[in-house]
Amino acid sequence: MEVHERIDGFRGSLDACRADGLVVGFVPTMGFLHDGHGSLIRRAAAECGAVAVSIFVNPLQFAANEDLAAYPRDLESDLALCAEMGATHVLVPSVDEMYPQPVLTTVTVAEVSERMEGAMRPTHFAGVATVVAKLFSMVGACRAYFGEKDFQQLAVVRRMASDLSMPVEVVGCPTIREPDGLAMSSRNVYLSPDERQTALVLHRALDAGVAAVLAGADHARGVEAVMAEVFATEPDAAVDYADVVDAATLAPLEGLVPGTELRLIVAARVGAPRLLDNAGVVVPPR
Repeated sequence: MEVHERIDGFRGSLDACRADGLVVGFVPTMGFLHDGHGSLIRRAAAECGAVAVSIFVNPLQFAANEDLAAYPRDLESDLALCAEMGATHVLVPSVDEMYPQPVLTTVTVAEVSERMEGAMRPTHFAGVATVVAKLFSMVGACRAYFGEKDFQQLAVVRRMASDLSMPVEVVGCPTIREPDGLAMSSRNVYLSPDERQTALVLHRALDAGVAAVLAGADHARGVEAVMAEVFATEPDAAVDYADVVDAATLAPLEGLVPGTELRLIVAARVGAPRLLDNAGVVVPPR
């Protein structure tokens, strides 16, 4: 496994892989890797001849009051997981390597980025889209693997790659969960044992919302009310949103039309960390 600190070497190695006829798979991460990241690397390794991983805590996607300095890091463990899961090339750039001068060019994806996380963190998705655009430029033609846990991020990246005709196939992969249903996240390390139990309310709320859709709920507001009732059982979870949206566009919905693919998306603060989760469901025939 090649580990690169410099962009030029990373780019050149991947160019050489493509010249040899290999398909490049790419998994961008912010490090502190867990089994969710591992599943992305493992799938890329199963589908591609070369597997690139980036490990970079991107300052552009953190607001001034957020946890950039405290974001967990463990490069030695990250590199071990990358090797175990089948990565062939890893980029571990410094901030100066990624941003050698003040950033005057940013990427903004309208509409899909404006609600939910975009409303809570107004600068976040511009930071995500900008760094992912840079990484796609470095990696070149590839299949890029993203987890569905950050579903809005996945939608933003997909739309950016499509709108800008990037030579990248964006592949969404299912959320990886703990045995009790908690979505795996690097921020779970901040949860105390009691908070860890409280955090399970996100999954319970989604399960209740999905059950309501499958039972015949015909209005998004009713499904959102069902999720709100579940959150109300855990007063230590401060809910930011629990929304029902169109899975393709992330547009808010009113009436639920049979055959429509929905995405139920929730966010809540439990102790220090904000946790995100989501679930998909198709409105059944009536």
